[in-house]
Amino acid sequence: MIRGLYTAVTGLITGEAKQSIVANNLANANTNGFKSENLSIKKFDDVLIQNYDKIVNGKNTKNTIGSLSMGSRIDDINTEFTQGLIKTTDKSTDFAIEGKGFFTVQRNDGINNKDYYTRSGNFHVDGQGYLVTDSGDKVLCKNKATNAVQPLFVGDAKLKADKYGNISVNGENLYKLNTVDFADYKTLKKVGDNLFEGVNPLQNQNITVRQNALEKSNVNITNEMINMMTILRNFESNQKVLQAMDETLGKAVNDVGTVR
Repeated sequence: MIRGLYTAVTGLITGEAKQSIVANNLANANTNGFKSENLSIKKFDDVLIQNYDKIVNGKNTKNTIGSLSMGSRIDDINTEFTQGLIKTTDKSTDFAIEGKGFFTVQRNDGINNKDYYTRSGNFHVDGQGYLVTDSGDKVLCKNKATNAVQPLFVGDAKLKADKYGNISVNGENLYKLNTVDFADYKTLKKVGDNLFEGVNPLQNQNITVRQNALEKSNVNITNEMINMMTILRNFESNQKVLQAMDETLGKAVNDVGTVR
């Protein structure tokens, strides 16, 4: 009975975690470049139940009853990197990537500069003339004259990009967006502000970039609503099982053996 309580509680815990993931997906359904997540669930190792109640030739012998599931647990949070819908805009600082790849941005924590990666291309020019994200992180590019990776400086100039990510400023081809990819997307970790942290980025030479366009979120609202209702029904079922076991234990403690 006690094991059954633990099993039902593990269902409640995993259900709550799933609900949080679905709620986060729905909250970011309109976030540019957002990649939805899903939760992987696996079961605990089964427990083999045995006793020595079986009597053979006057002796108690081991009797195998069977295995008992110990419930479910959270295995991993997986990010879905499928392409979102690309929507045309009227801003020259909006960019979208078709297919695989990420923009590289640089954040200063007050001490060091650190590179992060994003699919969200809703950039703008800050007060210093640099192309930045909504969080103020500088978009990185390659300087064609020096081949150095540096923040993209635009100033008051007119910005133009081709499908390969080559950037022209006032008609002069000076830069190329520093777009990268990863051999294993499982190494990428979300760090907030629609950014990813990753190791061993690979230069993506065959990337297709669209200017005056944004990649929308890849969240499927219909599927997420269905998932939310399914999670709710499962949560209610586990609640009823837990309540039934609690009532049974209450009767066993208070009623069994009572002198009447």
